[in-house]
Order: sequence, then structure tokens, then C-alpha cells
Amino acid sequence: MKILLVTQYFFPENFKSNDIAFELVKRGHDVTVLTGLPNYPEGKIYNSYGFFKKRKEVINGVKVIRTLLIPRGKGGGIRLFLNYFSWAFFASFRALSLAFQSKFDAVLVHEPSPITQGFPAIVVKKIQKIPLYFWVLDLWPESLTSAGGITNKTVLSFFTKMVKYIYDKSDKILISSEGFKESILVKGDYNEKLLYFPNWAEDSILKGNSNYPIPELPKGFKILFAGNIGVAQDVNSIIKAALILKEKLDIHFVFVGDGRSKIQLEDFVNENNLNKTVHFLGRFPLDAMKTFFTQADVLLVSLKDELIFNVTVPAKLQAYLCTQKPILGMLNGEGAAIINEAKCGFSVNAGDSKELAKGIIKLYEMDNEDRYILGKNGFQYFEENFTMTKCLDNLESILKS
Repeated sequence: MKILLVTQYFFPENFKSNDIAFELVKRGHDVTVLTGLPNYPEGKIYNSYGFFKKRKEVINGVKVIRTLLIPRGKGGGIRLFLNYFSWAFFASFRALSLAFQSKFDAVLVHEPSPITQGFPAIVVKKIQKIPLYFWVLDLWPESLTSAGGITNKTVLSFFTKMVKYIYDKSDKILISSEGFKESILVKGDYNEKLLYFPNWAEDSILKGNSNYPIPELPKGFKILFAGNIGVAQDVNSIIKAALILKEKLDIHFVFVGDGRSKIQLEDFVNENNLNKTVHFLGRFPLDAMKTFFTQADVLLVSLKDELIFNVTVPAKLQAYLCTQKPILGMLNGEGAAIINEAKCGFSVNAGDSKELAKGIIKLYEMDNEDRYILGKNGFQYFEENFTMTKCLDNLESILKS
């Protein structure tokens, strides 16, 4: 098949769009990616890319076309708005010319935020009269309220109409979480369009090198939190649990990643003399994650208690499951259900620092064999549900149908 993948984010940015494009090419398909100039997560255009540089390239057999955008900067509301809409604007014009230059069999949208990524795909669909598959990884307009703090009814109504328009034009709506159904069906009669298509763990975590050079981790029982350190992850509640366990000097909280809340947390750690048990190591490449996971005793995932997060399966949960380590969750809904169903650890209610501390003690006091069984249970669940091969087999059959 000749497939057009529309996504604002692509290699060297680290998103599942990379796996989709590269794997489909390996399977013999002709893949073109319409994307933007890479600027995530630093907020500035990557070196060697620019207005006149590397606007067209071929990466691992994938034809990549990059359109202009306003970089996201530090991720403030206005700057994000400009980033989202500037790319949709320029990409839609490029999609118009692309639709007359190349013939495609299908167009697939990879949609972490923003929803506006659907517009360039609709341009190609309308001109070429081909099916449009829209993979929803972030619910709109709900994410504007939960992550962006937007409550203005006029603004939310505008984006709701935009979402409905994109869903109306999509032939199939792929959802990364079963919990997304309710939000999508409220907006229209899309039941016949919905298909479950979950995330997967990157091969670099499943099959990668566990000897990547990383800083020496503290001695003792290590609870690892990896990924974005932000408001959505409710990291404040994690630190409160660390405060409860302050005197347990053998229990260490290790944060690998970066985000808006990191500086605030570091200040809290300093003010409450938690430096002996709470450690911020900064951001590392994806290739380093397997080494961190291998050296941890427990992997921690958390989300705020809000509707959008309760129906979301955090992408790192799949990565955690494939590491054969126990998982401790502080979240509600779909993510908690998977931890419980997989019997790979424990989950407490979102924001419940006291119960999180109790869960940590429970795992700390558990013998190694019991923790090993939890990790093996998680890996078995991963193999049955979330391998990249199985997920992309499913995507290939969807596209061919």
C-alpha cells in the first residue's frame, strides 16, 4: 500500500509515529510522512533543521516532508496555540499540493495533542477520496481543561465543533484506550467507526542494551518514576508520600525525566530535607531507559484524578510491563484496571499519598521471589496485549480492510 502518515511529530522526535512508519516500510509498504520541523520537547528547532534545511529527506526508507511551524517554546498556552495552528495551517497547504503530486491508498493520522493534526489529512482525503484513519491518543477538548486550565465555554464549544468535524470526516477512529469511547460517543454516533488500537513498548526497552551508561543509582530499595514530571502526573502527591517515608532511609525515589513541576519539587525536597531519599537525575535518551528499569526495584506511574486521565492508559505503562518489574500505580480508571488485571503490582487511588506510602512499604517488605512473580505477570500480560508486532499486525489489517 501507499500510505500517507500525517503527524506533527516525527523522528528525531520520539513518538510512536516513528515505529509505525519504519515498521510499515519493513513490511513492504510505501510510506510518506507529512510532519513538522522537529522541536519537541526542547521547544526550539533541532540543529541541522530549518526553513531551508532538511525539509525533505528519506529516513529508513520513509519519505519525510517537513512543513513550517512556530516552535512550542517553553510550552505556555499562547505559544502552544501558535505551535499547533501554525503547523496545521502550513501542513494543510502542503497537503493540497501533495494530493495532486502523489496517489495514496490511505491516510493515517497519529494524534497526540493537538487535534488540529486532522486538517491536513482531510485535505488529502477529500481530493483523493481515500479512507482516513484517525488514531486518538489525546481527547479534545477535555485535554484543554485538564492540562491547559481552559474553562471558557465559548472556547470549549469552538473546539468541540472542530473535534466533531474531524471525527465526521474520519472513516475509522482508532482509540488507544477503551475508556475513550464514552467521550467520543457523546460527540456523535461514531460507534461503527471505533476500533481499539493500543500503544506498545518501544523495542529499545524490550530488546535494548541494559548496560547503557547512567549515573550510579542510590543503594537500597529504588522506586523509579520515568517520564514527564508535570501537573498531569500529580508528582506533588508522590513527594508527599516521600515525606511520609522520610525516615526510611533505605527507600529511594528516583525521578528520570523533566517537566514543568520539576523545579517546584526540587524546592520542596530542599525545604523538607528529603535529599537523602529523593533524587532527580534529569532527562536521558530512550536507549538509557532499559538500564534504569533493570536497576530499579519498583516502577511508579501516576495521574491526576480527572476524567480525561481516568480514561487514559499512560503510554509508559506498556513500557513498564515489558521490564519484568513490579508496578505501583497511583491513578484511577483504565491504567489502574490494567495493573490489577495483569496482577503485576498494586494500584491506589489517584492523589492518595498515604496509601501510596503503604503500597511502597508493602512492596519493600515483600521477599524477592514474590516481587519477581509480579514482574513476570506483567511481562506475560504485555506479551499477550502490547507487543509492537501484534499491534502493527492489527494496524496493517485495518488499513488493508
